Amino acid sequence: MYEGAVQDLIDELGRLPGVGPKSAQRIAFHLLAAESADVVRLVAALQRVQAEVRFCVTCFNVAEGEQCRICRDPRRALDVICVVEEPKDVVAIERTREFKGRYHVLGGAISPIEGIGPDDLRVKELMTRLMDGQVTELIIATDPNLEGEATAAYLARLVGPLGMAVSRLASGLPVGGDLEYADEVTLGRAFEGRRRIDA
Repeated sequence: MYEGAVQDLIDELGRLPGVGPKSAQRIAFHLLAAESADVVRLVAALQRVQAEVRFCVTCFNVAEGEQCRICRDPRRALDVICVVEEPKDVVAIERTREFKGRYHVLGGAISPIEGIGPDDLRVKELMTRLMDGQVTELIIATDPNLEGEATAAYLARLVGPLGMAVSRLASGLPVGGDLEYADEVTLGRAFEGRRRIDA
């Protein structure tokens, strides 16, 4: 326990996801030792994010205006939507430069243990987007864990009657990984998603 402002800073940093008590303490002391200009820039960046960043009215990705840059881009395909859990997933997919459609950010995944159901996610908004008949394919890119699988299964059942193609991102072995370290589910998925090699 430290005095006043230092302890308050450690406590606030410790509330951030993935930051435990020791990490919070290290960050706090780093900030105490940092140049004043560095701290001012950090504070300004936090204040700017708070004031300027919101969620896109269309896909719920992070945006600095009404819509995010992807929804504003006329070159993006309107007939394919990729559903992800969080805005950080959009960034991960964009880094591949493989997907040319639009996104829909759910804001999480179904998790009965945490009390998160479909009504706590942006499922209604997704269904509203799908009702205009413009979308022909829905790609479900939720995390390959229990919650992500439950969410994908729920969405597939919900969207099925609309008659559009529904696909799930393939999952399997990572490049550079060893078979002996793969769990059964990952290895099973790798077998399900195997592709023919044309010689």
